[in-house]
Amino acid sequence: MKIFKVIGLSILASAFAIGGAAAQGKTVKIATEGAYAPWNFTGAGGKLEGFEIDLANDLCARMKVTCEIVAQDWDGIIPALNAKKYDAIMAGMNITDKRLEAIAFSRPYASGLHGFATMKDSPLAKLAGTGERVNVDKDPVAAEKLINEWKTLLKGKTVGTQSSTVNGAFLEKYLKDVITIREYKTTEQHDLDLAAGRVDAIFAAHSSMKATIDQPEFKNMMIAGAGVSGGPLGRGVAVGLRKDDADLKTAFDTAIQGAIADGTIQKLTQKWFKVDMSPQS
Repeated sequence: MKIFKVIGLSILASAFAIGGAAAQGKTVKIATEGAYAPWNFTGAGGKLEGFEIDLANDLCARMKVTCEIVAQDWDGIIPALNAKKYDAIMAGMNITDKRLEAIAFSRPYASGLHGFATMKDSPLAKLAGTGERVNVDKDPVAAEKLINEWKTLLKGKTVGTQSSTVNGAFLEKYLKDVITIREYKTTEQHDLDLAAGRVDAIFAAHSSMKATIDQPEFKNMMIAGAGVSGGPLGRGVAVGLRKDDADLKTAFDTAIQGAIADGTIQKLTQKWFKVDMSPQS
């Protein structure tokens, strides 16, 4: 009986090992938007660059797979994943309950704040809470107070945001009764419209807006109001995966944990965002 027990345990251990190594030696095709600097963008000669490109290559090396990264328009990125056009998504995508209905996610590999940007000479430059941060889940009282203060200045204004994002979901939930929401296919489009005066403000990830402000042509743009997180803004940025691809999820989870533990993600976020955006425990 002891012999059979040992054999059984050996088989079980082997099964776990096979499952953890299921992705090894394969080519993993990863989709990114290629238009969301500094997370991911298309550089000189059409080369994909950015935080997620560097991180994807690092994770693939840890998983011992060949990494193929392709550009995909944001508005079709989840349907194309489920249609097996590629194996995973790394495109600044936050985990939300709505997205979890369609796909699975790895553990988060980054987290950050969201909020408003406007021009320095705009009345909206005085939005409440500039320089502060509020999590709508952890401090709902402070969040409600902040949003009510925002409404006074935002009433009648037009705010741009990228379509099908957590940013649009936040505006819809909390501010649609006082503002006009204008949706754009890319963040670059709403940045240009803000600079041209076609919208009063934009609502996006601080990381993306800081990258825009660093460009000389956007020097009169500023982040205004508190940075917010939680609620409709999701639970961190992660790899999007098909629900039936459990082995690949396990491989990504293990690789991401390793990249957090050895400081790789901290190093890469400092490089691209000038701040540590490692996921919060």
